[in-house]
Amino acid sequence: MERGIKRKNAPPPDRKKPDWLKVGLPSGPSVARLQRLVGELGLHTVCQEALCPNLGECWGHGTMTVMILGEVCTRACKFCAVHTGHPGGRVDPTEPQRVAEAVRRLGLGYVVLTSVDRDDLPDGGAGQFAATVRAIKRAAPATRVEALTPDFQGDRKAVATVLEAGLDVFAHNLETVRRLTPRVRDPRAGYDQSLAVLAFAREYREEKGLDYLTKSSLMVGLGETEAEIREAMADLRAAGVEVLTLGQYLRPTKNHLPVARYVPPEDFAKYRDWGYAMGFLEVFSGPLVRSSYRAERVFLEARE
Repeated sequence: MERGIKRKNAPPPDRKKPDWLKVGLPSGPSVARLQRLVGELGLHTVCQEALCPNLGECWGHGTMTVMILGEVCTRACKFCAVHTGHPGGRVDPTEPQRVAEAVRRLGLGYVVLTSVDRDDLPDGGAGQFAATVRAIKRAAPATRVEALTPDFQGDRKAVATVLEAGLDVFAHNLETVRRLTPRVRDPRAGYDQSLAVLAFAREYREEKGLDYLTKSSLMVGLGETEAEIREAMADLRAAGVEVLTLGQYLRPTKNHLPVARYVPPEDFAKYRDWGYAMGFLEVFSGPLVRSSYRAERVFLEARE
């Protein structure tokens, strides 16, 4: 085949994944049970919506990431498989209790709550986050709750609403390095805006005497340099982030950004070492790691 000519029906180059990124299909009785109950309870999980490669492993351990506030996002980040549109200000008032009942019935020891961006709501959905955290804590007091939130357009009042709800981990993802942020994320998102949200979470905890960890995540393989990765990690530490996850960006469809590089496992081990040297309490770094991957394990190890 001549250089520059693609074979008909050939996959895009970034679809030819190395062996370390190949995983089996989710299976087993625990996964089947959770899939059935998720359908019965009408839940949206980011595990399914974002095509996460770790669904089988996490669900097999009884850990789940639940997506609240619907399944239509007001933003259009170029790495994300979640649908984009205009929810029109709609919020389901029964959702917090439904999610709490699902957590109780599923017997989850750790749940991650995340959401689409809801720029159509005055508080960005912060009130729904807080109501859902409180409902879970009432229904299943022993369950640990992590809130992986949007940036709420930098609104500190909205962030504080979530922080006061009794969560165990506050997470917001920086996603990528400074230079690539305009290319990777929606224009309404911002590198410094995300850092400001995370810094406020740390400051608010100290001011109010609250007890939660702060967490963020980076994707690699989008064309960043190692110097830029180190810079982003240092910026997160300066913002007071205590838990960091790093994983390989995987292109969900041909309409999303292509993978610039498949980062080998030994580089992820190096990033992990950098993180610990910078003072992160816990660093989970690997090709298939996602922001919520084995979140209960990350929490417990950070608390040791």
